[in-house]
Amino acid sequence: MNTKIIPLALTAAALALPGQAMAQAGEVHFKVLGTLVAPDGKIRDVKVDRIGLPAGTQTKANDNFVPTVAIEYFLADSLSVETIAGVTEHDVDGRGALAGAGLVSNAKIVPATVTLKYHFGKAGGIRPYIGAGPSYFIFINEKPGATTRALGATSQKINDTVGAALQAGIDIPVNDKGMFVSADVKRYFLRPLASWRANGVEVLRTRHELDPWVISAGIGFRF
Repeated sequence: MNTKIIPLALTAAALALPGQAMAQAGEVHFKVLGTLVAPDGKIRDVKVDRIGLPAGTQTKANDNFVPTVAIEYFLADSLSVETIAGVTEHDVDGRGALAGAGLVSNAKIVPATVTLKYHFGKAGGIRPYIGAGPSYFIFINEKPGATTRALGATSQKINDTVGAALQAGIDIPVNDKGMFVSADVKRYFLRPLASWRANGVEVLRTRHELDPWVISAGIGFRF
């Protein structure tokens, strides 16, 4: 995935648009976005293995595309705080020696995130930005995959995890009534623990590099 193409293309297209006032201290921006969540999910460490994983076992979480919203409050013209809201769902499948094996099914994630953002340029138009902040991923209703169920796993749990996010994006005004288009790229860094149990006894526990790319685009409104 070439994450450099989207921001560069949007910047080039935006140069032809007239500038409009975009932000003042105390303003609130509300964004409605379509978001691609593309996690890694590979195994970083095996903590407990009572089933005998084959050598070369690896894992990968699938991508998902979901709607999200973002709310941003400007502390100053160039400084804002933003949070996002959304729920994404993923399966985790085997790779390498376990290629094609279903390990985790329908894990829903609430990626609670707050970033502090710095906006370049002056109030008036195209405003690239960068940001960073903490995240807390909440995992809901995950279940054993088809393969781990067949091997006797009766429950599966991924621990809620604290992580961090880096962010870059651009806001481009489209009229003088407060509407703008927005594109945003985040990279998260998380190391959750996953555990499988058979009738209450833990049979497998692994630590994973989840580390999703979260790429969003949509429209926003300032108030």
